[in-house]
Amino acid sequence: MSAPPSTQGEPITDRRQLVAYLESGNKPAEAWRIGTEHEKFAYRVSDLRPLPYEGPDGIGELLSRMQRFGWEPVREGGNIIALTQADGANITLEPGGQVELSGAAVQTLHQTCAEVQSHLRQVKEVGGELGIAMVGLGFQPKWRREDIPWMPKGRYRIMRDYMPKRGNLGIDMMTRTCTVQVNLDFASEADMVKKFRVSLALQPIATALFANSPFTEGKPNGFQSFRSHIWTDTDPDRTGDLPFVFEDGFSFDRYVDYLLDVPMYFVYRDGQYIDASGQSFRDFMAGKLPALPGETPLITDWADHLTTSFPEVRLKKYLEMRGADGGPWRRLCALPALWTGLLYDGDALDAAWDLVKNWTTEERAGLRRDVPRLGLRTPFRTETVREVSLRVLEIAHGGLVRRKRNDNWGDDESHFLDTLRTIAESGQTPADELLAKYHGVWGGSVDPVFGEYAY
Repeated sequence: MSAPPSTQGEPITDRRQLVAYLESGNKPAEAWRIGTEHEKFAYRVSDLRPLPYEGPDGIGELLSRMQRFGWEPVREGGNIIALTQADGANITLEPGGQVELSGAAVQTLHQTCAEVQSHLRQVKEVGGELGIAMVGLGFQPKWRREDIPWMPKGRYRIMRDYMPKRGNLGIDMMTRTCTVQVNLDFASEADMVKKFRVSLALQPIATALFANSPFTEGKPNGFQSFRSHIWTDTDPDRTGDLPFVFEDGFSFDRYVDYLLDVPMYFVYRDGQYIDASGQSFRDFMAGKLPALPGETPLITDWADHLTTSFPEVRLKKYLEMRGADGGPWRRLCALPALWTGLLYDGDALDAAWDLVKNWTTEERAGLRRDVPRLGLRTPFRTETVREVSLRVLEIAHGGLVRRKRNDNWGDDESHFLDTLRTIAESGQTPADELLAKYHGVWGGSVDPVFGEYAY
């Protein structure tokens, strides 16, 4: 989740400014970057409990000690709620204390993987001092909703009160899920449209390859990616696979229409989050927002509003890939490799579009519905998602080879896909691996996951 904005921004006087904000993301290919974000569960090693914010081994102390590595604190109400660095990287908190690295925008996968490794070394060093550790999974495997402490961020209080009005699993989404995602650029509106369509159609393939959340409160939950399923019962106004993206005429302007129909959560003013949940940004632009009567929005309000829609792929000034469960460090590098290979090479993008362009609305919806439960075994046409994933990985591999971004040893970026290729070839998802251990050597307990899979 984003930290509070540091500036107010220009007033919005015309709808065209909303479109122009998205259009300002257009960049020539040489300026395209890769931004990787990943969340992880922090817990006390002695009893495996999630961390509160307060206390000598709490999240607040963790963030305070992380400043030794050059991170600058961001405060809200006197509490450190985020950390920033000059290169644009941020460490932020999810509602239930999940720790997120929002990485800097870098040129190569070698750089983003080095960034991930550096961050994990830092949190491991500080965690060792505090008796805490972190693990990457899609869903909290052991603890109940009521066991999860809430972080002291104003926007989360508003969302916590509003979520249950729109779905049954929104609180679980906020407090008990972790993801890894990558943010990628586009050159033009046409390029954005093509990349949006390809990535949205293929998001269930990523969900299957990264499926890593088969446990709820210590027991198998019947899903490969329970995290992905949770989004289907969170808030229908702001989630889903956006069928309109595949309609003729899709554009920045059409996405603005969608966002204007997404109800608001809040407005940030003078260091405070003002509850505007369920209210209309269209009314805000007309000076008729009940939460701030007579006021009209600033461009920072629009930037905030963009963060409150949660589709499988989200458009800001870049495209966010949102379909993957959190996992171990190898898969934190593999997720950006998958999408960079597919979207940042013209031949790969064309091949990926050829693969998905005749998938029907019903077929895409079926994948979104069934993959969270069935993973790679999900039937699709005359085959399964496993076979589709192998073709997708081959396309991505070719895209990374053709990028020719080599490291100091002469290796290109394609080896970051190796862990996904192993998953696809075996047909066994990360969730399958966890379930086999649960029913085998773990003796029906999820506790060992906190030791074996800790960073």
